[in-house]
Amino acid sequence: MKYLGAYLLATLGGTAAPSAQDLLRILEAGGLDCDMEDAGKVVTALAGKNITEVIAEGKVKLSSVPSGGSAPAASAAPAAGAAAPKAEAKKEEPKEESDDDMGFGLFD
Repeated sequence: MKYLGAYLLATLGGTAAPSAQDLLRILEAGGLDCDMEDAGKVVTALAGKNITEVIAEGKVKLSSVPSGGSAPAASAAPAAGAAAPKAEAKKEEPKEESDDDMGFGLFD
């Protein structure tokens, strides 16, 4: 991620096609180490691509990934609704307080 972040910073700085050396300078300025092989992989993967188009494609791909927010909640709602009548039919009797703690509370 740090290499991708450095690449994005370089493009924001006006470098149309950042090199691995550009990423090295950015990461060193932030006090981070840089593996030139990993930096080269990022540069090679993004070579010749418009970074705004890459980001737009990534957003489309991420929108198709389930994030656990909407699908489970929608499927859990009918199950909760079906379980509700059973819960209403069973009435719990009030529990009597006991003196098992001998008058002492946890935070007394």
